[in-house]
Amino acid sequence: MGEFDLSREPVIRTRSLEKSYGDVRAVRGIDLDVRRGEVYGFLGRNGAGKTTTIRMILGLVRPTGGEIWVFGKPLGRARLDVAKDIGFLVEAASAYPNLTVRENLEIQRRLTDSRRGSVDEAIELLGLGEYRDRRAGRLSLGNKQRLSLARAMIAKAPLLILDEPANGLDPAGIREIRDLLRALADERGTTIFMSSHILAEVDRLADRIGIIHDGLLVEELDRDSLERKRRKRIQVEVDDAEKALRILRGELGLSHLESIKDGAIGISDEGAEPGRIARALVGAGLSLTRLATEGEDLEEHFLRLTGGGTWAS
Repeated sequence: MGEFDLSREPVIRTRSLEKSYGDVRAVRGIDLDVRRGEVYGFLGRNGAGKTTTIRMILGLVRPTGGEIWVFGKPLGRARLDVAKDIGFLVEAASAYPNLTVRENLEIQRRLTDSRRGSVDEAIELLGLGEYRDRRAGRLSLGNKQRLSLARAMIAKAPLLILDEPANGLDPAGIREIRDLLRALADERGTTIFMSSHILAEVDRLADRIGIIHDGLLVEELDRDSLERKRRKRIQVEVDDAEKALRILRGELGLSHLESIKDGAIGISDEGAEPGRIARALVGAGLSLTRLATEGEDLEEHFLRLTGGGTWAS
């Protein structure tokens, strides 16, 4: 890869990246920097522009505007040069259905000029041992996904680009893939750029997260930033929720309130003070059985940011 310094330069960099289909702007001016050895979670609703962005980074779709560098090289001129250093899985799992697992991987090994032993290593790595001689068309959805991941990983490429890597896997399989990807990043220094709808897994796995909405990168944050930016909700439980809501709105001027269940109320106003809330409710003669401050997880943060859900009523 020439003089590219993996330790300092972004493995993937985009500037003002755009893609339009007629009058529809699918991607609008995205700037990304994906660093060596990190797991970068790329999140967005269906139609937000995730897969279009991934396909542009892979050189499968031509951008309408902007620039892409992979391993420090402009993608347009170096697409074939950098392709050997990228393993990828985009959208649905795919394989040659009439060939066995081993045969599919042997084709991929030859295409990537990988070592002969890499087929057996990939089979073991992805837990496909008992299916090695089964035709790919007869595999379950989860094992087809494992085969596609094995194909992506067979060359031990320094960059993996994975669109929904846990698709079709059961909970145990999802955990296996999460642990595998984490190990690849930590032990091999593999850079992993991934999208997923399983936000709890991204929350556990990713070092940094980018959220795309309507073609725009609306937020990018690392794990520490996510912890700081998560909105806090105060939850109270009282014997008369309707009276409590009147007090919280009228006396304390709070507006981001949600009736949950069994007399519980969620309060997500910035600057809301638990002590002041407790004094007002108890002072009004209410029986306060619980008051706790709760953090927002990645799923709630994502839904609030993209307009898909909020505590505020």
